[in-house]
Amino acid sequence: MSEKKEVTLQIKGMTCAACATRIEKGLQRLEGVEEANVNLALERSTVKYNPGETNTRAMVDKVQQLGYDVALEKAEFDVIGMTCAACSTRVEKKLNQLDGVKKATVNLALETATVEYEPNSVAVDDMEEAIDKIGYTLKRKQDGNAERVDHREEEIKKQRNRFILSAILSLPLLWSMVTHFEFTSFIWMPHFLMDPWVQLALATPVQFYIGAPFYVGAYKALRNKSANMDVLVALGTSAAYFYSIYLGYEWLYGTSEAMMPELYFETAAIIITLIVLGKFFEARAKGRTSEAIKKLLSLQAKTARVLRNGEEIDLPIEEVVVGDNLLIKPGEKIPVDGIILEGRSAVDESMITGESIPVDKQAGDPVIGATINKNGAITVEANRIGKDTALAQIVKVVEEAQGSKANIQRMADKVSGVFVPIVIGIAIVTFFIWYFIVTPGDLGSALIPTISILVIACPCALGLATPTSIMAGSGRAAEMGVLYKGGEHLENTQSITTVVLDKTGTITKGQPSLTDVYTADGISEKTLLTYVGSAEKRSEHPLAIALVEGVKEKGYALSDPEEFEAIPGYGVTSKVQNTSVLVGTKRLMDSHSIDVKSATDVVLSLENEGKTAMYVAIDGQYAGVVAVADTVKESSKSAIERLKGLGLEVYMLTGDNQRTAEAIAKEVGIDNVIAEVLPEEKGEQIKRLQQQGKKVAMVGDGINDAPALAIADIGMAIGTGTDIAIEAADITLMRGDLNSVADAVMMSKKTMRNIKQNLFFAFVYNTSGIPIAAVGLLAPWVAGAAMAFSSVSVVLNALRLQRISLKNNK
Repeated sequence: MSEKKEVTLQIKGMTCAACATRIEKGLQRLEGVEEANVNLALERSTVKYNPGETNTRAMVDKVQQLGYDVALEKAEFDVIGMTCAACSTRVEKKLNQLDGVKKATVNLALETATVEYEPNSVAVDDMEEAIDKIGYTLKRKQDGNAERVDHREEEIKKQRNRFILSAILSLPLLWSMVTHFEFTSFIWMPHFLMDPWVQLALATPVQFYIGAPFYVGAYKALRNKSANMDVLVALGTSAAYFYSIYLGYEWLYGTSEAMMPELYFETAAIIITLIVLGKFFEARAKGRTSEAIKKLLSLQAKTARVLRNGEEIDLPIEEVVVGDNLLIKPGEKIPVDGIILEGRSAVDESMITGESIPVDKQAGDPVIGATINKNGAITVEANRIGKDTALAQIVKVVEEAQGSKANIQRMADKVSGVFVPIVIGIAIVTFFIWYFIVTPGDLGSALIPTISILVIACPCALGLATPTSIMAGSGRAAEMGVLYKGGEHLENTQSITTVVLDKTGTITKGQPSLTDVYTADGISEKTLLTYVGSAEKRSEHPLAIALVEGVKEKGYALSDPEEFEAIPGYGVTSKVQNTSVLVGTKRLMDSHSIDVKSATDVVLSLENEGKTAMYVAIDGQYAGVVAVADTVKESSKSAIERLKGLGLEVYMLTGDNQRTAEAIAKEVGIDNVIAEVLPEEKGEQIKRLQQQGKKVAMVGDGINDAPALAIADIGMAIGTGTDIAIEAADITLMRGDLNSVADAVMMSKKTMRNIKQNLFFAFVYNTSGIPIAAVGLLAPWVAGAAMAFSSVSVVLNALRLQRISLKNNK
């Protein structure tokens, strides 16, 4: 019986729970489908099925028959068999050629492929079959929160064992080679090691058992009319090995009485041994680049205490379902995202948001999975489990960023794609020059520089230069609460010149409170505030919430408005107890021809203090002014200083009036203010700055600022853990701290600098090594060692990004 699989379908067109139920039942009726769950909020269905009885196309057909659309699906694979950039380029090209595949990206460092495709046009099985034909293997990554098995551990073990065996067989050959030099002639060596048959016996297992993957890879590459690192290694070592057989045979069985010729068995064996050693080190180093994912996954609780039928039951986290009530005691991890039903406690959310101070929580407050309950028992209703939790979403964003491809990597891939054929051409020309001109008729002398060129020019380092840096950089950024949604955003952030900051919730805390009340003649404070609080009762705007809470704190009773309308950028119009009430800006008053000149000085004074003043009119007559203030975050001023220190121009964009905005800007050190901007006008303001030649990053809450976030060159959304999947933003900042903006820019700059270092040294290494080898100044075994350790050095340089601490820059 075939292994069960799981697939996720993104479904469009669902409008209610009945739609979700209909699709769920329809999928469950398909033969081979064991379980189907439809999430209306996320617009997706997760289906577990037996691939021997049904497939993705059947599921898509069923959904479409029910009258709904299936959007592009994304599949992630481990790619087995890649050895260099030419391999990853070939796999990526083949996937992109398949009908129905919209975009395929292959990451050499992660050894993964991410494919976006139309499930009704192409199936996962088609992709696996196509890649199998060109000599590689795709292994579908399964969704879910089960313990993930890192296939790198198996690769590390395999490379280690290959190296040990290869080293045992090659050391005697190395011993015989070392004694050839005059300055090492004093070293004792058993005479039998010079016997060609002994050397052949030692070299053959290395060449054809340890070196088998190179031959297999070379055959598959040549069969597909391309060339890769395996072709270079197989050509170079085979030339040394078979030429040595020829020389040994001629000496043993020929008529010549000359001394035993110089054999090259050790050259082939040592090259393979050193390359395998390099692969072992490379596998270990690449395994460390995924530490960020491992750390995030380790945060998750393994079990949950579920309350069912009046009993406490400890269950594996995978068995918790939405709606379960969980009991979390002091000191325990919160297993899933949910809402507190009972109890009060302080919750340490630092592992998700980066905020070190525990947050007080009570009934009705949300909690995030993987955070720690500090000092009180709480009962939580689970509302997000499995891959829908905040932690799972963070892991997904980091994995996608690490698996994506920056533009600079595409250039390196193009170079790698043509590099190997060029190298083979150079090696052939070098061979003929040596054989016919430099040392006429001396095949051995011509082979040495040819082999050295083939080995030294392997483009492994060039292929690893970019993806390893992106993996390490994005992973380290995630640990600091900065989530890049793709490698291209990590690359582009370092080029921004201007940062535009939304005011409310970004520079300020976003929690304003009622501070001042001024009434017109004949109006009492109670009357004014009762009407204001009642009028704003249905509004969800932060300022409205502050007014309502302020009125309640004063003990005034509120009533429900009979009519209510919120006018973005103006205020609200309402009818309370058959009385019309207006609360908002001067523009709102002017639009209703209400004279508010008598309040001009009061409003001016409040705005100069950085407060937001709102006019109030009752039954068409000016009735007073209320003011609220939103306090600035403690870190905003220092963070803005950091941004300026990075050479960035900082703007504040807000719907507040000019005087209030300038007061806040002055407090935090911002010189450029764009005020009195309606929500729909924010995008136009970003465009205006871009037209001036500026590269603009917009920082906002990802909801009201969505158009501006989408239009900006880089959109950064300030999140608090559960809001990380903000579609409009390119980067999510998990902490509500503006220092995260500077962290994002700094991490981008450091990562790009690291990539350029890798590319420079990899390219210089390959190109400079070729002429040195061509003139005969580079022994083949030295070329093998240099090639092997060049890849390791690139990965180790990328790993430096994981040790970066940006605190000193704050």
